[in-house]
Formats: sequence, C-alpha cells, structure tokens
Amino acid sequence: MNALKRLASLPASQLASIVIAIVAVAGFLIGAWTWLQAPDYRVLFASLGDRDGGAVVAALAQMNVPYKYNDGGSAILVPSNLIYDTRLKLASQGLPKGGTTGFELLDQQKFGTTQLQEQVNFQRGLEGELAKSIQSVSAVQSARVHLAIPKPTIFLREHQKPTASVLVTLFPGKTLDASQVQGIVHLVSSSVPELADQSVSIVDGSGNLLSRSAEVNGLDPGKLAYVHELEQNAQRRVAAILEPIVGPGNARVEITADVDFSQTERTAETFAPNGGAEKAAMRSQQTTESSNVNGTAAPGGVPGAQANTPTNAGSAATPGAGAGNGTTSNASKKDNTTNYELDRTVETRRLPTGTVKRLSAAIVVNHRTVAAPKPADGKADAKKDAKAEAANAAAATISQPLRKEEIEQITALAREAMGFDEKRGDSINVVNTPFTQAEVLPAADVPLWKDPDNLATAKEVGKNLAFGLLAAYLLFGVLRPAVRRLTTQVVTATTTETPLLASETEVTATPVLAYPEHLQRARQLARDDPKALAGLVRNWVAAE
Repeated sequence: MNALKRLASLPASQLASIVIAIVAVAGFLIGAWTWLQAPDYRVLFASLGDRDGGAVVAALAQMNVPYKYNDGGSAILVPSNLIYDTRLKLASQGLPKGGTTGFELLDQQKFGTTQLQEQVNFQRGLEGELAKSIQSVSAVQSARVHLAIPKPTIFLREHQKPTASVLVTLFPGKTLDASQVQGIVHLVSSSVPELADQSVSIVDGSGNLLSRSAEVNGLDPGKLAYVHELEQNAQRRVAAILEPIVGPGNARVEITADVDFSQTERTAETFAPNGGAEKAAMRSQQTTESSNVNGTAAPGGVPGAQANTPTNAGSAATPGAGAGNGTTSNASKKDNTTNYELDRTVETRRLPTGTVKRLSAAIVVNHRTVAAPKPADGKADAKKDAKAEAANAAAATISQPLRKEEIEQITALAREAMGFDEKRGDSINVVNTPFTQAEVLPAADVPLWKDPDNLATAKEVGKNLAFGLLAAYLLFGVLRPAVRRLTTQVVTATTTETPLLASETEVTATPVLAYPEHLQRARQLARDDPKALAGLVRNWVAAE
C-alpha cells in the first residue's frame, strides 16, 4: 500500500517514465522467452522442383504444420520434433514425386496423336518408371535413365540391340556396392526387350563408371559370393576342429578355393555290335519264294527254225533237238531278308558349374603356453641368459613349440575337415610359431561433457537459466532500484520541507547564539541529514 501511495504521489512525468520502463522490460522478457522457446527448424526436403515444392507446401498447410524456407528457397524446413512424422504422412500421399514423370504421360494423350509421338511418350514413360524404381534404393538420391531403342526392321543384317545408360546421384557419404550395381543392371535389362546386361552402363554423379566394377574377371557378384562362402565354410570347419586342441585364439586358418565356373555340355552316340542271332533283337523279316512247273518244255537249243518248231512226244528226236526241247520244266526261287536292331546309345551330359578345382590351406598355430619352471639351484640360474632370466622372472608362464607328432596330428585333422583331395592338387601348410601379443588399450569412456544427450540437456537448462538470471537482473537490479530511487526522492522532499523551514525560523529567531554556535549547528545538520541541508539550500536559492 505504501508503494502504491508513493507511486500515486509521483509527478506525471516520473510516473510515465516508470510505466514505460516496466513495459519495456516486460516486452524484452516476453521476446526473449519466445525466442528461447521457438522450435528448432530442420530441413524436411531439399532441392525440390517447383511442382513438388508447391504440392508439399499445400500438404503442410492442410496438416497445420509450421514451415519456412531457407535463404535460397531451395529447402523446406519444419520443426525438428515433427520432421519424421511429417515425412511419413507426406510419403503416404506420394509426395514428393521427385519431378520424374512415368506412365502418367500416357494418360494425357490427345486426339490426333501420331504413332511417333506415342512411341516417344511410351519411351519417356518407361525411362521415368525405371528412374523411380532406381530411386527406391536407399543410397540413391536421384536417377536418370536414357534408353536407346532402335527402330524395328525386317532385315536381320540391319537389326540392332537396344542400349541403356543410367546416371545416379548418391546421398553424401553413401556408396553402391557391386551387388547393388548388378541389381540395377538386371532391373534395367529385364524391363526392355532384347536388352543385355552388357549393354547397360551406370555412372555416378562424379562420372565414375560403376557397371564395369560390378564384374571382376568376368564373374558377377553372385559367383564371387559363392567362392567367398565356400572358403569361409572350410575355414570355420578347420577352426572348429582345431580350437579344442590348441585353445581359442591360438590358430589362424586361411583357405583359398579355385572354382571352375565354365559351362560344358557333352553329347555322345555309340553303337554296340550284335552278339549273335540268339542275342540280337530282330526288327523285321521278309521271305519271298517262287516256283514254275510245266509238262512241255519250253523251246530251247540253238536258235533257228528247227529249235522253234515243236515236236511230238512219240516222234524220234532229230539230232540236235534234244538239246533244245524237253517234256518237263521245274524252276523255284526263295529270298529271305532279316533286319536286326542296332544297340544305339545317345548320351548328353552337362557338367556342373562351380566345381572346386583346387583348395589351398594355410594354418598358423601358436606355441603352447606352460607354467615357468622354478630354478632348482643357483648353478642352473647362472647358466641362463640374463635377458631370458629377467623375462621368466617377470612372467609366470612361458611358451613352448609343439612337438612334431602334434603338428602332424593337426595337419591330418585339418585335411579331413577341409575335404583334402590329393588327386585334385590340394595343398596344406601348417606352421607353428609364437603369436605377437598386441597391447590392447581399454576403451575410452566418453566424458559427461562430451555426451550428446548431456550436451542437449545442458543446452536446454542453460537457456532457461540464462533467461531467469536476465529477468531477475532486470526486475531486481534495474527496474526496482530505479522506482525506489524516484519515490524516495519525492517523499524526502515533501517530508523535509516543513522541518527545514522550522529550523530556518529557529536559527533566525534566536539572536542570543553566537556565530560559532550557528556554524557548529550547521555542520552538525550537514552530517546528520545531508538531504535536509540540500533541501534548505534549494529553498534559499528558489526564494532569492
């Protein structure tokens, strides 16, 4: 109440100054609090086209999500706590479309479109659809596909195969491995008729040809993965059988496989000879038999009139007639044809691919670790080397090489585990040597002041604490002292005005006091109440 009375008694100019100061401090505090509580905006999408940018902004306005642009206008920013939720909602609406048009071009066909325009739109739509599919790969930011499809022709000599080229832009810090590149190649080649894998070229944003690195020595990633898996399986089998003998970590196994991926197809046709009539298989048999029987012999003999003239049976034969004529004639003919089956064998053999031609194994076994023997007497200690003695004294264990029998046993077990085949040319080499123990440094713990979570919490607490300290300073260090100083000056001036006048009257009304006494009282008044003395002087000046 006293403060309100003091404020009410202030002049209008001082009261206006106090009100303006309070409003200024309050406005400053509100602005600072609003700035501290403003959300942290992060990039939602960058490098969007005008069409996609407009669609995204319209969707954000419909979802009541605050957004803003960066300085260049190439990126849309939203509050960091809403960025993932907003991306998922926009993805459900198919935004952004990436600026790539696919088969939507076919929906915009106009009446009167020529066949050439239809072919061009179909090719553009196919390129757009392939680009969209390639952009689905996690490491690909954007993609462009160019197809070179020749015009069909009826002449085989002029027939050309289609080709394709793909330009991919990767996200910063991302790369495509050989399997992903080969997958993109198969995706494009399978989408265009008669397009071979070798006719697809993939180039990244830096101009590096990626499709060439997809094959190593003519092997695709699938074959390389098969070889790697074959080697790893053999290594695991050998390591698993040696670990119980030499101990964990005391054996290193490396196996190299030479695999043949050539494709071979062999066709053989053989004929087996027949083993006789009883074993032969009869296919067909044909028998032909003919005979001719007549009472009068046909004319015969020396050609001439006499031979051609028939004679009576009872007549005497003339000389030479018996050679050409007879009373009876008998002729017969028999043909027999038998066909047998041939033992014909046709064999077609396709040799399997991926056969192992040779295995090479290299095995390194550590020395055995045993307890250090205690010295029996001083003489034995004196014979030892000084360095060896110091090392044995410092360590409680020593390492010893394996015996020859143990190495042979390890070699035999490794052969059985890896599937060793001497005829195939496999080789194995086992070496027993001490391992070099590398010094393992303990993992450094992240200090509290470097932990990202602690830094974020400290940042938030620091902002709120700084705002509280600033508000307390403005209220109690600036505004409150200023108001108190103004009110105190006014109250002091009003309360000391009457006593000062009384003192003035008292001093002037007592002439009995001498000058030194008046001087002493004035000094005493100045020491006790300097404000009152100042008011007295001010009144004197105002009266004059």
